[in-house]
Amino acid sequence: MMRQKSDVSRRDFLRSSAVGGALVVAGPIGCGPVPSEEPAATAAGTVVDEFALDVEETTIAALQDGMTTGEWTARSVTEAYLARIEQLNLRGPALRALLETNPDALAIADELDRERRAQGPRGPMHGVPILLKDNIDTADRMTTTAGSLALSGWVPSEDSSVAARLRAAGAVLLGKANLSEWANFRSTRSSSGWSGRGGQCRNPYVLDRNPCGSSSGSGVGVSANLVAVAIGTETDGSVVCPASANGIVGIKPTVGLVSRAGVIPISHTQDTAGPMARTVRDAAIVLGAIAGVDPRDPATAESETRGLVDYTPFLDAGGIRGMRIGVARRFLGFHAAVDQVVETAIEAMGAAGAVVVDPVDLRPSGRPAAAGALTSMGAAETEVLLYEFKAGLNAYLAMRGPDAEVRSLADLIAFNERHAADEMPYFGQERLLAAEEKGPLSDPAYLAALAAARRLSGAEGIDRTMDGQQLDAIIAPTGGPAWVTDLVNGDHFGGGSSGYAAVAGYPNITVPVGEVHGLPVGLSFFGRAWSEPTLIQIAYSFEQTTQARRVPRFLPTLA
Repeated sequence: MMRQKSDVSRRDFLRSSAVGGALVVAGPIGCGPVPSEEPAATAAGTVVDEFALDVEETTIAALQDGMTTGEWTARSVTEAYLARIEQLNLRGPALRALLETNPDALAIADELDRERRAQGPRGPMHGVPILLKDNIDTADRMTTTAGSLALSGWVPSEDSSVAARLRAAGAVLLGKANLSEWANFRSTRSSSGWSGRGGQCRNPYVLDRNPCGSSSGSGVGVSANLVAVAIGTETDGSVVCPASANGIVGIKPTVGLVSRAGVIPISHTQDTAGPMARTVRDAAIVLGAIAGVDPRDPATAESETRGLVDYTPFLDAGGIRGMRIGVARRFLGFHAAVDQVVETAIEAMGAAGAVVVDPVDLRPSGRPAAAGALTSMGAAETEVLLYEFKAGLNAYLAMRGPDAEVRSLADLIAFNERHAADEMPYFGQERLLAAEEKGPLSDPAYLAALAAARRLSGAEGIDRTMDGQQLDAIIAPTGGPAWVTDLVNGDHFGGGSSGYAAVAGYPNITVPVGEVHGLPVGLSFFGRAWSEPTLIQIAYSFEQTTQARRVPRFLPTLA
């Protein structure tokens, strides 16, 4: 089995600690903004232990091969990831990617091993450890808090559909990932990856850089090899941005392909869960495991005829040949080095046989940029999200029962004010306050904004562009390289391209495309609703051609 090795030495970084190949880590692992230890990193990067079972850059297929031959077991694989979590999450580089590990993870792994011996594996996810973002309900001994102290101790009575499907597929739910608190819908100047419960998550490539969000811990956990694969959620950018910033693959599916039941909501028109993995193949495997109809989420009804249980047949290394790919150039020009990486990728696609249509413009023709579709769409989207967040969160929190301290958005706002020193030491709750001022979903202002957002992103945006140019996919840089984390002023985004697919509810896949000063950047492939098979085919072929992912080195800074 071959895998790419980091250029970091794998000597005994914490030889004097209790870390070992059979270490068990369970329960909460971090509840404050300050790391428990200073990061043990040098200008050359963090030194990582050599474990008995080396899971660095290991794929789902390799894990299955090892468990099939008996070289590995679900227990030994789970122990290996728990050992890496112990070494890297709060110690060493202090990535703060996980909020807690599952105290039953090893027991689950043991049961899956017994089942494998008795009757074989359930499928490709059997015995594979996976992280869930901490806004995804699990009815076990883990909590679901959206990173907020307001929900500390909350254990839902029912699994989310995503968690239930992963359990049924034989996955080991390893833990809950840190995130931008409330999926980054609390403040207008928040720091992505910060939560009151987990503190600031760190980018594993350069530790003072931001991991993006809101699925920060999911992205960092996968990139740093703390887990095989993870689940993130996206309303707009929250899967693809942290995937890009952390050098991994992220799939934001068509809204309705994956059930949102049991996921703490922002927007019922834009929210979706999606896989985050180090390869397109692994992401495709996870997507098949979590997709499907769920009576608890009416949006999934169309998934019965449009969704699939297996996306791996579309993994064709030559699949980009003959595909018509449009270049959305308005998302270039934000960073010269990113532009250069993308231009090289465009040339590679052409050389691989793609028909490159360059440029394409997602804005309706005749509109100047300052007053074009993106500006109008962004304003409409903000209005929609404020209305839908209030309605959705109130419904979710009301399910917590009459004795819960926080049962509404108004209760949450009041909690944050009472606990401002812990919940708001760096930034406020402007978005929560703005959402609380909104009325019901029958308000004309909401209905008008929703209609405009859908029209500008879909019918007059992606659909019009793809139909007019007969495109199979549109590409754009996912975003710029990771910025220096700034708890005072908040995030410094540059050139993000997630908006059209997010607002339309259409699929978007990001794949590593290269690096800028050692910081990874991704290339996004997006298209029509339910076009996951085509996008996966193109993204996989591109990935096989470029092989751009590099293993993180945990550098303390670039300065």
